[in-house]
Amino acid sequence: MIKVGIIGATGYAGGELVRLLMGHREAEIKWYGSRSYIDKKYADVYQNMFRIVEDVCKDDNMAELAEQVDVIFTATPQGFCASMMKEEILSKVKVIDLSADYRIKDVNIYEKWYGIKHASPQFIEEAVYGLCEINRDRVKSARLVANPGCYPTCSTLSVYPAVKEGLIDPSTIIIDAKSGTSGAGRGAKVDNLYCEVNENIKAYGVAGHRHTPEIEEQLGYAAGQPVLLNFTPHLVPMNRGILITAYASLKKEVTYEDVKAVYDRYYNKEKFVRVLEKGVCPQTKWVEGSNYVDVNFVADERTNRLIMMGAMDNLVKGAAGQAVQNMNLMFGLPESTGLELVPMFP
Repeated sequence: MIKVGIIGATGYAGGELVRLLMGHREAEIKWYGSRSYIDKKYADVYQNMFRIVEDVCKDDNMAELAEQVDVIFTATPQGFCASMMKEEILSKVKVIDLSADYRIKDVNIYEKWYGIKHASPQFIEEAVYGLCEINRDRVKSARLVANPGCYPTCSTLSVYPAVKEGLIDPSTIIIDAKSGTSGAGRGAKVDNLYCEVNENIKAYGVAGHRHTPEIEEQLGYAAGQPVLLNFTPHLVPMNRGILITAYASLKKEVTYEDVKAVYDRYYNKEKFVRVLEKGVCPQTKWVEGSNYVDVNFVADERTNRLIMMGAMDNLVKGAAGQAVQNMNLMFGLPESTGLELVPMFP
């Protein structure tokens, strides 16, 4: 059994990690870390775990935890993991960080967009960006994995094949994104109150959302050149889900069949990326509660643009599910272990 410790177990992503790992036949949670609920029963924080989890919440001492487990998940705010990371810890335990601390390779870009000083930049180069469908082989041998952000996961997987194969001009990419309110975390915020969110939709982080450089960096690797794009997220009144619609100018004349062949070549063997049938648009309700990403596209001859779409659950494939997928790879398990989740409906 893989012995697991979770720091930040009482946030939304941490709670989802617990839910997934309780059904994982090869993993056992040893540590439910939560600075806000030390010594409080975990099931008192999340009543859905009543008579399922009997443990109490512990602190966030990563050095102590490293002595007791095989892998640590840090579902914590930006800056925490970087402030705790030491070679002594990585020499004993694998770490999967769900924050942005090690996702961006240029420390100056990270500090600019996140507004904090990076506490352990010496580990940035070693950290593997844990988008399994693209970096699978590197994840397998990693000690430190930077679990991708929710928006970047959906955006990158939806657009990557078209960029990689040179179908589109990467300098023309515009990404319009929608997310449910759980993407903002469990902390109390006025903007996330029921009366603020219900019957409302709004853009936020316009021209400045901090997931922008992460998406640009990953698509830049695909393009083989720096990528600048417009990314605009919107908050919608639902609990879970991300939907992205991306637009880019085509570099050559293509048919539906041409583009479909490209996407199938990249994703036909991928368990968790589903390329939909012609004319079917991805919807969040068909991926909710699962680790699937549904993608599709339309080649618009009239405007000479490719319109790329993707939908996924921001808490599963966008956070905890992807983290478990990375853990499976790091420990030599079948990638889908513990993630055979049929999307919930209704």
